[in-house]
Formats: sequence, structure tokens, C-alpha cells
Amino acid sequence: MGAITWEVVAGRRAIAETGRVTTATRQSSIGTLMREWRQRRRISQLELAIEADVSARHVSFIETGRSTPSRAMVLRLASVLDVPLREQNRLLMAAGLAPVYGERPLDDPDMAALRDGVTRVLEAYHPYPCVVIDRAWNLVQANAGTALLLQGVAEHLLAQPNALRITLHPEGMAPRIRNLAEWRHHLISRLQREVSVSGSDELATLLTEVEAYPGGSAPIRDLGGVVVPLELDTERGPLTFLSTVTTFGTALDLTAAELSIEAFLPADATTAAALR
Repeated sequence: MGAITWEVVAGRRAIAETGRVTTATRQSSIGTLMREWRQRRRISQLELAIEADVSARHVSFIETGRSTPSRAMVLRLASVLDVPLREQNRLLMAAGLAPVYGERPLDDPDMAALRDGVTRVLEAYHPYPCVVIDRAWNLVQANAGTALLLQGVAEHLLAQPNALRITLHPEGMAPRIRNLAEWRHHLISRLQREVSVSGSDELATLLTEVEAYPGGSAPIRDLGGVVVPLELDTERGPLTFLSTVTTFGTALDLTAAELSIEAFLPADATTAAALR
């Protein structure tokens, strides 16, 4: 992957119309979904009511189906429960309301500013490896420096590249990761948190898959509680990286909100010199 290229992230345009949608679009009741999110966050109806500045009775009525919440109420409760934007759309649709957040593919003309901005970030990190992944850890874009990480990765893993599979699969980077058990523990713990926060079945399936890969698991070394290094054998010798993750905190489009930019920076002078 020596050049920067865009791959279209699969998506759809959200319903643009305002107002209510038909019952046929509902897959779960708003009460059931709201209760699931509240229980996932491990808070009581009373705690949710206090945080949202509504009555506990109203929260109870929503969960039991005795009351259908307004758009404002759904979004207020979702905000308190820290529900991801994609799932906020699902809550709205379950309440018979049109979703708020749109979703456009990256090749949409309206996404040009986002594409250009991300490309500039990737170029700025060169020669250090930097990748863009979507919500399912699919590799969307990478800079030229990423080729160093991908050396020796099996072609079938690059055909539909997923960052976790590429990293942890025994035919991926795993054999070259010197601290595989530690790095594997770090990535799987990160994915476990994402599954818990998002409630995504897709991520849960991915978690089951990567947990079955060999490599063991080791506690994170005490490095002052700051970072977990990636120690990698390369054609330039053993290199050590620190990773940073950037997201779009103010995005209103699902595709943009669910993109992450991960850069791998040199952790020592030896690595920095090898990458110059």
C-alpha cells in the first residue's frame, strides 16, 4: 500500500424527510431499546430521569410502551446514555420518527472537504505510518509509510483489509510483533470496550473472531499508565511505535463520525532514524 487511495465505505443516505415513518420500519420498540441502553450503562430509571431532568414516571412509561417520546426526548435520553449517533437514529425510528444523522459514502461530492482534510493529515504524518479505519476496523485509507507495517501480510488479508485481522491474524503482522501477547491484549481490550459502548453485533462478531486467533494475552507493562508500545520486526530492524487515535468529535454525518485516524509514531531514536 505505497500510495494514498480512497476506498468507498459502504453506506446509505439516511431518510431526509421529517416527521414520522411507517410502522413497517420499526424493528424494536422504543421502550425496549431505551431499556436495553439504560441497562447496558448500568443506571436505574431514577438515575436516568435525574440526569435528563425528567420524571422517573415518564422514563418508566417510555420503557413500558405507555408513552411515545418526542424527538427532543429521545435525543435527550440518548445523550445522557451516551448512545452512538448511529444507534440514536435507530431509537428515533423505533419511536416512529425520521433519523437525524445522515450517512453519505466517502466518494460523495459533499464529502470532498472531509476527504481532502484526511488526506492532508495522512501526508503530514509521512514517513510515519498512518491509517484511516471505519467503525468496523476496515482499512479505508493509508499513507505510503504504512507499507512498512504491511510487509509479509498475506494477500487474502489485504483483499478486504481489516486492521484487526491484518494485525492479529497468524498470516498478518502477528509473527513480526515482538510483544504480540501484550499488543493483542491491548487491541482486544479496546474492541471489547467498543462492543460494550456501541452494542454493535458486527463488532461483537469481529471480537469473537480475533479472540480465537493464537498469540496469547499478557498484562500491559507498567509504563506509567501512558502508552502501550508496538514492537515490530521489519526489514529495517526492530522498531518500536506509539499509536495515537484521532476522531471527528463534531461530525453530524455517520461516516465521518465513525472514522478514526491512527498514526504510529517512533517511540525511540532508533525507530525515528530508521524511518527518515
